[in-house]
Amino acid sequence: MTSDKAVLIHFSGHNQPGLIAELTGTLTRHQLLVLDIGQAVVHESVSLGVLIQMPTTGSFASAKTDLTARAHELNLQVRFVSVPDDSLHHWLRGLHKQHFIITVLGRSIRAEHLARVTSIVASHEMNVDRIDRLSGQLSSDDPSGKACIELAVSGDGEREPSLRAEFLAAAQQLSIDIAFQRESIFRRNRRLFAFDMDSTLIQGEVIDELAKLAGVGDQVSQVTEAAMRGELNFDESFRQRVALLKGLEAKHVHTLLHAIPLAEGAERLIRTLRLLGYKTAILSGGFTFFARHLQQTLGIDYVHANELEIIDGIVTGRVIPPIVNGDRKASLLAEIAHSEDISLEQVVAVGDGANDIPMLKLAGMGIAYRAKPLVRQNAPQSISSLGLDGLLYLIGVRDRDLHPHEPLI
Repeated sequence: MTSDKAVLIHFSGHNQPGLIAELTGTLTRHQLLVLDIGQAVVHESVSLGVLIQMPTTGSFASAKTDLTARAHELNLQVRFVSVPDDSLHHWLRGLHKQHFIITVLGRSIRAEHLARVTSIVASHEMNVDRIDRLSGQLSSDDPSGKACIELAVSGDGEREPSLRAEFLAAAQQLSIDIAFQRESIFRRNRRLFAFDMDSTLIQGEVIDELAKLAGVGDQVSQVTEAAMRGELNFDESFRQRVALLKGLEAKHVHTLLHAIPLAEGAERLIRTLRLLGYKTAILSGGFTFFARHLQQTLGIDYVHANELEIIDGIVTGRVIPPIVNGDRKASLLAEIAHSEDISLEQVVAVGDGANDIPMLKLAGMGIAYRAKPLVRQNAPQSISSLGLDGLLYLIGVRDRDLHPHEPLI
């Protein structure tokens, strides 16, 4: 760069059509080189910053006079800030910092939430580069609503582990979700979503509901809870639970297909993923009869689950191997990605139980959804405050982009 100076020109006022065209037209007439530009609009108020290189010949005074006059004609305020060499070089070095995305999600987002998040960012000497609202109009009146703010920050990548820990603790204290991920070319270019089924895509555990029909509900649900917390070996506990189902008539099994509701936001999430061309998979430690029902209902591409053995219309109390456990889920995830020629960095895995941890760690983005504490601590991301469609915010999807494609109710 030949010049040792630059000027930051800041315009603010009421947003209006043609504003940038008018201002950049004035810059053009004075042959000024634009080094950087950024704009934000909040409730029709615009803030525009243009960093220009000082002319190497001639004076900047006439350009400043013309820009000031044009700004006043447009009812804008304008400020000129001289940027010395050291500040300019500091800015250029900052372009090579590690960049991250923080996604704040909740039924509503209050000032204290943003204050806590940005205080953590500041304590790690990171800069907030951009703030954007991904959800629709923010409101505190709707208990079933969705609110999401996305912050782009930059700083030292070595602080990532401690930042994750602090955001997880803050999210639990504030009853919101805070997702923290590296900005990369993969963040908005995921291609495969893989889901656990029980207590993830649906609101319940199929095996527990089968146990109630068999009259052993309490026995099975206690084992299920312990297994999902990671207190029991999944394979052994699964065999124990299935054995208790022996003698259940198959006709009762299929009554569950319409008895267990979908998780909040599941239908909207899958519909949107299909619209955007994503592949989807169910990788479940549950049963194939229910997983295939979801496949037909939602349009899921791949299904892998456990086959409950039924002979002569009666549940035998056995499952046909192999058991889909945590390691099997991770292997299946890798197989699907390979068959679709998809990098694991482009894979999102979602689950709630201890047997989901291997696939959550393998995927480019692993999300613990309304999960047990052990899973939240081991997953890269954790979401509990919103429905499954809140996951769309983590891949950068904005509500306003989806409105033209939402079904009419």
